[in-house]
Amino acid sequence: MSEVMYLCKVINLTIKEADSGDIDLIYSLADKIWRAHYPSIITMEQIEYMLQMMYSKEALKKQMDEGQHFLLAFNGELPVGYISYSIKDTGDYFLHKFYVDTERHRNGIGSVFFNQVFSGFEDLKTIRLTVNRKNYKAINFYFKQGFIIEEVKDFDIGNNYEMNDFIMLYKRN
Repeated sequence: MSEVMYLCKVINLTIKEADSGDIDLIYSLADKIWRAHYPSIITMEQIEYMLQMMYSKEALKKQMDEGQHFLLAFNGELPVGYISYSIKDTGDYFLHKFYVDTERHRNGIGSVFFNQVFSGFEDLKTIRLTVNRKNYKAINFYFKQGFIIEEVKDFDIGNNYEMNDFIMLYKRN
């Protein structure tokens, strides 16, 4: 994917495909965002566990090697968010990660980033994702993008932790 500029209110948003050379940047963004956003939703101990489980250099490299596509969003030179998705079947996508710096929320970056990434897929039929059932800001964002709640599910992630999630579904008309 080539770099493209999109205007988001008064913000210039550049979207760049990430590779293994961007792993430290993805980790840095995740660490900052998770520590700001999740303490009201899950314990700090679970945050630490999940950051290590999903964002260590080894974990991110493995995800990339297994076919997850990572994209980074920049406001000028400043990294402000990332997306990770995979293609499950022709036209069926799974959104693994979608985060925007909490200091940049409510100015349109998330909507522009999300729409620019997924509007480019001609074959897109569905997008599925999981989101914590207490992550009301994210759930409301996904509702605004046209998602519905498809299922309620708990996932054992080890170390006596669970992810208590909604599985959400978007269908392109």
